Amino acid sequence: MLTGHLPVTVMLIGAIGLAVGLAAGPRNPTLASRLPVEGEMPSLAGATGWLNSPPLTTAGMRGKVVLVDIWTYTCINWLRTLPYVRAWAAKYKDQGLVVIGVHSPEFPFEKDIANVRRSAKRMRVDYPIAVDSDHAVWRAFHNEYWPALYLVDAKGRIRYHQFGEGEYERTEQVIQRLLAEAGSGGAGRELASASVDTRGIEAAADWRDLKSPENYLGSDRTENFASPGGAARGGRRVFALPSRLRLNEWALSGEWTVAGNAIALHKAGGRIAYRFHARDLHLVMGPSGGTPVRFRVRLDGKPPGAAHGGDVDVQGNGTASEQRLYQLIRQPGPIADRQLEIEFLDPGVEAFVFTFG
Repeated sequence: MLTGHLPVTVMLIGAIGLAVGLAAGPRNPTLASRLPVEGEMPSLAGATGWLNSPPLTTAGMRGKVVLVDIWTYTCINWLRTLPYVRAWAAKYKDQGLVVIGVHSPEFPFEKDIANVRRSAKRMRVDYPIAVDSDHAVWRAFHNEYWPALYLVDAKGRIRYHQFGEGEYERTEQVIQRLLAEAGSGGAGRELASASVDTRGIEAAADWRDLKSPENYLGSDRTENFASPGGAARGGRRVFALPSRLRLNEWALSGEWTVAGNAIALHKAGGRIAYRFHARDLHLVMGPSGGTPVRFRVRLDGKPPGAAHGGDVDVQGNGTASEQRLYQLIRQPGPIADRQLEIEFLDPGVEAFVFTFG
């Protein structure tokens, strides 16, 4: 059983405060005098396939420093770490660093290797990817979180891990130290992390103004559903929006089915409303079949204008053409409580989770 994003997602961060440091903790420029040995790197034999590389083995990488990045392509927390992993893969490749992305899916559509391949290409993930659709590698690492980084030394021992966002400079310092131990690099060099240019959906969250935690839409895990009748799992139902939503409440209108891990729209014109407080709002969604679904976004009843996200235009128009994370809102500021409504102009959309940044 997968534990899920916790404690690295915005949901937990919102629940226990930013001070935990997983996502935005204080920088620690020094390393302990000794990095502990956390265990041996487990086998990758459970991978169901490989992208960008022939299959790699633990024995075959002995003598190399290995960074294992466990991810899933719709996870906003992983997306915001990706620029750093790309930078490390490029900078330290010639010094002996091997970066392996282990794609362990959260949603059923993320098990489709064609979806993983397409997403990896779009996100410029060109280092080796172990496709972990059965979560065998996830279990071998005793992992519980997306994203999770494990650093393995040249002797095949896990020496460091990082769960969630943040600690980029510290992680890079460990990379440098392990390369120095292996005799193929040196510590104390200029850090790529200090000059990584994050933009678009990969930009760090605005933690100071983030007051909305992620929220799954299926009945198994959703919170604060406000349409009359509740969100109990069942067949087709016609939902209505309440007259008012409080902060972090959401609701449906139109004919939907609420399943355990998603909601599905049956007729055009269905809407989702969400009251939130964040710079960014994202929705993991996509067509249930192969036909793209057009949608229109409104912010406080108006086109989003300058607050539109990367997947909609200034009038709020967009198209869900595949199952992935869509950025609907990026506010230029100031940040306040706002209400999003997304209306689907075609039937057949499935929606899974709202995330914020």
